[in-house]
Amino acid sequence: MSKVFSKESATQDEEDVQMPALPVGGKNYITPSGYDRLKAELLGLIDIERPKVVEVVHWAASNGDRSENGDYLYGKKRLREIDRRIRFLTKRLEIAEVVDPTVHAGSDQIFFGAKVTYVDDLGHQRTITILGVDEADSSQHEVSWVSPVARVLLKAREGDEVLLSTPCGVRALEILAVHYPSPRSG
Repeated sequence: MSKVFSKESATQDEEDVQMPALPVGGKNYITPSGYDRLKAELLGLIDIERPKVVEVVHWAASNGDRSENGDYLYGKKRLREIDRRIRFLTKRLEIAEVVDPTVHAGSDQIFFGAKVTYVDDLGHQRTITILGVDEADSSQHEVSWVSPVARVLLKAREGDEVLLSTPCGVRALEILAVHYPSPRSG
């Protein structure tokens, strides 16, 4: 039988998406703004996007033959994607441990939420922000607190030199600056 006519199982849907890895026994640290973004996404999926897709699927199903109905087939697929994302976000928010980096404002030691500027032994200067697994975006120069570079930087101080093992060998990183967001007043 052709793959086109095989039925997709619910377990296949579950296996398609893996959560980003957390260390065994580790916490799912997240900043307050990261938590708010994930919660807003979850509520948007539940309150806005899912009901719209359900309405389209209901309309498409009422048109009769579902086997060749693109709106119905795409809608059902999109519903599975939305439901999978809702389950993922719900699980992640349940285990999230919100950590406010503003409590370290003014400190020169690196903790979760720090924006760190460092230079490596080749003279390349970089600035990164250490965030949670679910909120880090490498295109924004954000790294997860479980990444190799974040692990060697955590607990170090401005002016310290740390060693980072890379596939190309060990690199020395000199920490030039450590910044935290300022506490919100009010």
